[in-house]
Amino acid sequence: MIGKLASVLTLLVLMIVLGAQGFAQTTPAGDAPAAPSSAEQTPAAQTPAAQTPAQQPSSGQEAADEGSTSRRKKLHDYKTWNYNVGAGANVDSGTTRTFVRGGGVVGTVGVARNANKYLGLRGDFFFANLPLKDSALQLAQASSATSYALDFTLDPIINFQVTSKYGAYVLFGPGYFHRSGSLSSDTTVPGSPCNAFFVWWGTCFNSSLPLSGKFTDSSQNQFGYNIGGGVTRKTPSGVEIYAEYRFTHGSHNGITTDVRPITIGVRW
Repeated sequence: MIGKLASVLTLLVLMIVLGAQGFAQTTPAGDAPAAPSSAEQTPAAQTPAAQTPAQQPSSGQEAADEGSTSRRKKLHDYKTWNYNVGAGANVDSGTTRTFVRGGGVVGTVGVARNANKYLGLRGDFFFANLPLKDSALQLAQASSATSYALDFTLDPIINFQVTSKYGAYVLFGPGYFHRSGSLSSDTTVPGSPCNAFFVWWGTCFNSSLPLSGKFTDSSQNQFGYNIGGGVTRKTPSGVEIYAEYRFTHGSHNGITTDVRPITIGVRW
């Protein structure tokens, strides 16, 4: 009897030991449901990457805006307004050369409104000193004199870009010319027949000088044209140095004024 009881007890002990081992092996399997928790965290970790495509339209729009700005700059790679100041000397021509010495001082200022890189409209004001020759003073019977011309021109201008630093331009158009002068210590007798100088001086009426004696001062308004051109050299500051040659011609009642100013200046 005792042997049977021992056998039963031994069997129970074995069953308890085997049950405990089986319970220990099944415990990790029971913890398996925790895996979805880490899986659920994966989309959250990938959220920034998923948002990246949504930001691409913004960068693309910025690139388009930059391209549009670049195109606008290329369309306006010129100055809307140009200003110029210059000085130089006068080279006479025509009848003016008969009575005026060459080399008189010339000064000019101007402004241009550009339609694009190549075409514009430029207005200029010229002052040209016209010193009389000794032979002209002898004809006028004067010891000295002052003589000058004021020119206003309005010209279409065509610009050429030769290199990145050098350029050129041509211009032509109408002009208004005012020539004035005064004789000093004149001994000419009023009513005397006019000589060639007084005809050009513009104080001769009916082939004789006025009896009033008002022939020592000259004031004439003339209309005409001008044509010219120049070359430019751009400096690092963007200001351009230019050299220009211009031919101007004014006329009224057969009396002419021809001036050929050669000027050097700056434009910006």
